[in-house]
Amino acid sequence: MRRFLRTAMIVFSWFVVPYSRFTNIKVSRKKLPPIKSHLLEIPAVDLAKMIRTRKVTSGEVVEAYIERCKQVNPLINAIVQDRFEEALDEAREVDRLISLGLTTEEEMEENTPLLGVPVTVKESIAVKGLTNQAGRVFKTPQIAKSDAPVVEQIKRYGGIVLLVSNTPELCLMWETYNNVTGQTRNPYDLKRTPGGSSGGEAALLASGASLLGLTSDIGGSSRLPAMFSGIWGHKPTPYAVSFKGHHPTSDFPKWGDFFTIAPMTRYAKDLPLLLRCMVDPNGPKLTLEKEVTMSGIRFFFMDNDGPSGMMRPLSRDLHAAINRVANDFNAKRVNIRKMKWSLDISLSAMLTMKNIETIYHKTEEGQRPKTVCTETVKYFFGCSDSILPSVIFGHLQNFMKIIPNSRHKHLATIIEALKTEFKELLGNDGVFLYPTFPNTAHQHYRIYHKLLEPMYMAIFNTLGLPVTNCMIGLDRRRLPMGIQVVANPGQDHLCLAVAREIEKRYGGWVRPPSEESSRRPE
Repeated sequence: MRRFLRTAMIVFSWFVVPYSRFTNIKVSRKKLPPIKSHLLEIPAVDLAKMIRTRKVTSGEVVEAYIERCKQVNPLINAIVQDRFEEALDEAREVDRLISLGLTTEEEMEENTPLLGVPVTVKESIAVKGLTNQAGRVFKTPQIAKSDAPVVEQIKRYGGIVLLVSNTPELCLMWETYNNVTGQTRNPYDLKRTPGGSSGGEAALLASGASLLGLTSDIGGSSRLPAMFSGIWGHKPTPYAVSFKGHHPTSDFPKWGDFFTIAPMTRYAKDLPLLLRCMVDPNGPKLTLEKEVTMSGIRFFFMDNDGPSGMMRPLSRDLHAAINRVANDFNAKRVNIRKMKWSLDISLSAMLTMKNIETIYHKTEEGQRPKTVCTETVKYFFGCSDSILPSVIFGHLQNFMKIIPNSRHKHLATIIEALKTEFKELLGNDGVFLYPTFPNTAHQHYRIYHKLLEPMYMAIFNTLGLPVTNCMIGLDRRRLPMGIQVVANPGQDHLCLAVAREIEKRYGGWVRPPSEESSRRPE
């Protein structure tokens, strides 16, 4: 099976690479407009304080971000629907309330730490009054009737929602495109993907058109876009953040073991602030305010998945960068041999979950349910409303059903053994450094011959561990590189502390190339 899968990826490349080159012929070579407003380059932690202390108004901040969205979206195509006018009204109301002086700065910092700060949201997460169909084609637009619990909390803490951003259909791909909004492009190179499924958020954040984003993660959906776009994405401890109000969803009892709504930010120092405002008061408690020193953390690392040979090795630049980070933090190289089962156990665990929302599971009112065979035929004749991953997902689920139950049970024991190994290795003061993906952002559609490599990320959904993608510099093509920082459940604060230290040491987010920079003389 392993040889078959690796051979299949090679065969796919014979078709995918030429197709990618052909489709990129039409993609503009333009670069983004330069960032001109200084307000767009201030971290949320500092911006919120400036708003509270009346050094800047929320109206000015929101207006600057709206203008930036309008500048870059024609190029990156990341916005599904906006609420700019409502956001401006809310910002003016924030400024009015602050001007009254009825609440002290300390009270605002404690009760409304995001007061007046703009936030953007992945379209698969419900925002009342905005589209919420996760890239699916419907005859009648599906509008959210209420906010997802996490969006309610963000608003309660003072955040101002600007828009909902693009996602692949039902979040089922590590590339962001669908038949409703189209394809989202990477700010660093429009011919490349920002990743998926949270590619819309990542593209906006990297472009300077957003500061804080709500995303989701079940197999690296927050971390891969963060890596490809040079920003920061964190998958929290399971159930620490409510997953309700998201499409797709499932009533499978262990859905929350694998899936979570997740924070994404342009600056690492903003991750604790945003996550604090997202945590479910009824979920496991996170000690995000706990002070951490690097000398008090034990570091471990691997730069491959062990002896499996399933996932391709790292690019030369990524290998050098990850080993540099490991050396700088005095990380101990370890060989967790069961990591070679990452692909097997992740596919077994995720594809055997029942009642996951798919194009075959939930249909528009009055429409007949779709069948796998019929939809496959329609797709290859160009008659389907869905993209390829949504169509073949039904085949993958059916394939898993023919695998003997004894095999799934065996893989489940490996999962438990790996959980125990990480628990003993990391304890409550250790982190594990691991690649996010073996290459930087590739050209559109090339993920189709790299479908095994996301297991670098999906393994940590399978194990239920918190993990952060961290920006560690640019490669020789000036594309962002990333690394994952993993900890034991409930130890999210360790991941975030290391992320902040990495940002200090290596600089963090870098402005994407702009028209202005390309005109500068050498």
